[in-house]
Amino acid sequence: MKPIRLGDRGPAVEDVQRRLLVLGHGLGPTGVDGVFLAATKDAVVDFQRSLELETDGVVGNRTWAALVDATFSLGDRLLYLRFPHLHGRDVGSLQGTLNALGFACGRVDGIFGTYTERAVREFQLSTGHPVDGIVGSETVRALMNLRHVWEGKDTDSPDFSKVGPARAADVLASSVIGVGHTGTVGRDLAERFVNQASAARPDARLTLLEVRDAGASVEERAEGGSGRDLLVAFGDFDRRELRKEGDPAVTVDSEHGGSLPGRVATAVRAAYDADHRVMIDVSGLDGTDEQALQRVAVAVMDGVCSALA
Repeated sequence: MKPIRLGDRGPAVEDVQRRLLVLGHGLGPTGVDGVFLAATKDAVVDFQRSLELETDGVVGNRTWAALVDATFSLGDRLLYLRFPHLHGRDVGSLQGTLNALGFACGRVDGIFGTYTERAVREFQLSTGHPVDGIVGSETVRALMNLRHVWEGKDTDSPDFSKVGPARAADVLASSVIGVGHTGTVGRDLAERFVNQASAARPDARLTLLEVRDAGASVEERAEGGSGRDLLVAFGDFDRRELRKEGDPAVTVDSEHGGSLPGRVATAVRAAYDADHRVMIDVSGLDGTDEQALQRVAVAVMDGVCSALA
């Protein structure tokens, strides 16, 4: 982005000023007027100083990113485990709320890591919501419905005694998993799958592969005797040339999402009696629904980890 500095004016300056006001930084008698003068610069410097950023009074990339993070409210965006980890005021609010409700995230640091995801899953399980670790509108609504329970309570918990979610287990570091894809939706899901693994375990051994090139490389590794190698391929496998006869396959659809982890686990186990390939047919998915795509990636990861563990 182009730096916003003293003398600038317009909508971008108004946006900066509004965010500064939300954070309690005064702008003088003119308030939000879209003109970057001395009072706005002083407010920017105060904000930068509070976060130990360079105090130059200029809204560059780092200051702008920090302003955005600091002004997110819970529910403004979808929150889930990814790498780099999502962070911001909304994540801190989520952590404090979960801690106060008894679902320990540990220290409130505003970073959505594996402990936070585990706490989200426990909360979802206790309230009868899909247990996917994704904080969308349904989960936010459930948290807000319990406002009378958590408001005013201690929001910091040092409890890190519980283990992380299944995909944070050693299986991700000890298994060699190729993640194949074909088509736009297939590639999106494959990238989300690999990203989840990296967020949970930086040493996860997952590699993105083109479907047509993936089979041979996985088979070669399997012949090496590890017994743990696997290819999980996402795509539209109605086309026979992309699906080998006998490959365990799982069809993803909106009506049976809750059973997806179990079906994937069954397919992975069957893959070890075949050629170590599992095909995830996503031809019926809407590629524009971020929450639905992330939910599928989470469910497939859970199924894979369950089977390999």
